This record gives sequence, C-alpha cells and structure tokens, in this order.
Amino acid sequence: MCGITGFISPYLSENSFQKNIECMTNKLEHRGPDDKGIWFDSNSGIALGHSRLSIIDLSNAGRQPMISACQRYYIVFNGEIYNHNSLRQELPKSIRWLGHSDTETLVNAISKWGLKRTLRKILGMFAFALWDRKQKKLTLVRDRLGEKPLYFGFKGNTMLFGSELKSIEAFQGTPLDVSRDSLEIYLRYGYVPAPYSIYKGIHKLSPGNFIEFSIENVQSKRIPKSSIYWSFESIVQKQNYNQFVGSETDATNQLDNLLRKSISGQLLGDVALGAFLSSGIDSSTVVSLMQHQSSNPINTFTIGFKEFGYDESKSAKEISSYLGTKHCE
Repeated sequence: MCGITGFISPYLSENSFQKNIECMTNKLEHRGPDDKGIWFDSNSGIALGHSRLSIIDLSNAGRQPMISACQRYYIVFNGEIYNHNSLRQELPKSIRWLGHSDTETLVNAISKWGLKRTLRKILGMFAFALWDRKQKKLTLVRDRLGEKPLYFGFKGNTMLFGSELKSIEAFQGTPLDVSRDSLEIYLRYGYVPAPYSIYKGIHKLSPGNFIEFSIENVQSKRIPKSSIYWSFESIVQKQNYNQFVGSETDATNQLDNLLRKSISGQLLGDVALGAFLSSGIDSSTVVSLMQHQSSNPINTFTIGFKEFGYDESKSAKEISSYLGTKHCE
C-alpha cells in the first residue's frame, strides 16, 4: 500500500506549503517506506504528497506525484490497476512512456479518455487525487468497493485529504474536534462508516464515488456533492434481468474462469508476492489458483494462536504442503 495526501489553500506562503506537505507526507511513511515525493504550486494553491511502497516499476519512472505526458494532470495514487497493461494497448501510440507503472497508465488514460470513461474501464483497488492544471480543479476518487481509504474535509480555510486521518491532523492550525454523532455511531456499530469520520468536518469518500473541488469551493468553504460512478446496488438490479441459465457444471466452470482471471490480474508486480493462508475455503482457493499460475512456490503466511478455537496453523500447514507453497508460520 502507499499513502497519499495533500491540500488546497489560496492563503498560505510558499514556505508554509512546503513545511505542511512534508509533515503530512511524513505521517504516512509506514504506508510507503520505499520512497517519498511532494509537489506543490503555491500560486495555484495546491500541494500533493506521496509515500511509496514500490510494487510495479521500482525505478524513478514510477515516482509520485506524477505528471501526465501532456503536462496537464498531476496525480498521487494508492492501489493497483490490474488491467493496466491491456489499457496501454488501447491508448494512442503517440504517448511517450517513461516507465511501466500502472500510475503512468492511469494518468495518461485520464488525459486521453477523460475521468469518467477511464473509471468505467479500469479494474483494481485504488484511491487517488488528480490535479487539473488547466481548470485548477482537484478530483478525489475511491475504488468501487472502498478497499482503499480516502478522507477529506476542511481545517480552517484549507481543504485537506489523506489516506489516513493522521496526515490531516498534521496540518498546522487548531486541533480537530471529535464528532459526538460519529462517536455514537462507533459505540453502536463498532466502526464509523462512510461518509463520516471520527472528526467534525472530515469525511470519508464513499466507495464508487468521486468528488471535485475548485478553488472557488475552497474559498467559500463549500463541500460539493460527490458523484457516483459505480453502484453495487445497480449491478445487483441489472443482474436480476440477466439470470444465469446454464447447468451446474457450466456455473462451476464459469466461476473457476472468473476466479482465475481475477487472480491472474492481481499477480502483477516487480517484487515477490504472497498470501495469507488459513484453513478456510476462501484463502485456500486463492492460494491454490495463485500456485497453479506460478512456476515457483509462492509465499504463504499463517498466524497461529495459543487458543485452540482460534488456531488454524496446523490445517494451513497441511494445505501449504499439499499445494507446494513456501510457508511461514
């Protein structure tokens, strides 16, 4: 995982821009210990920060914040686009690629296709912030099911965002106040769901949504309405009119094909890959399909417990032995 953060403020000095974005980015170092990058334009009022965990393209060509080939868009990205290689084949041959990261694919896809068309095409888990230098607009985007976190809101006259609240807390100014309403939700349900956060004025971007901030929004301290680009509910409703009509064998084969295709897309990386393995059906299935598509033993990991009712390490070891993985307890 990586960490992204940043802010829009028309009021800060250049020195304050650098000091704040460095401090906010440093708070996310645990999310991305391999590299750190910042970019800001105090004249436009924008700052972006990124803590990098290098997975695809370990070179400097994968560093962030990253600018598009057309020089219009800056992006900070957390996650992975599983189908980015096939998307590159669809993009114009005129693009001058600097590396092979999915971030570079994403920002150039947005440059050529626009945000909405790109969001319809990409498959993955992600949260990203996109700065349009031409329109002076910041867009925050979260993946379809909300695998990657993204918070945003105001602290004084500044609009901030971050993968974690601690980066927003690091911005200068008065401390954030705990929301009593969110605290009540937490005590009732055991977590704080989107669009709320534990702090007043700070929100979680809902899954399958994006939100666009202009300088005018920030000057008026107005949070615009977010836009839904993907809805689980609409997918379910659509499938009600598209029922599967094959046999049980057909259904089994189709599920197997879908799982293999999905897992294959998630095996992209320039570093060693692994998986947590318990004795459950889900992790055992994932690991089995991973190993089937790998010529070398994959890395599997299990955490054991002293309490018998919680300990699955013995069964996990047997599954690892059967599949031929490189296992660590």
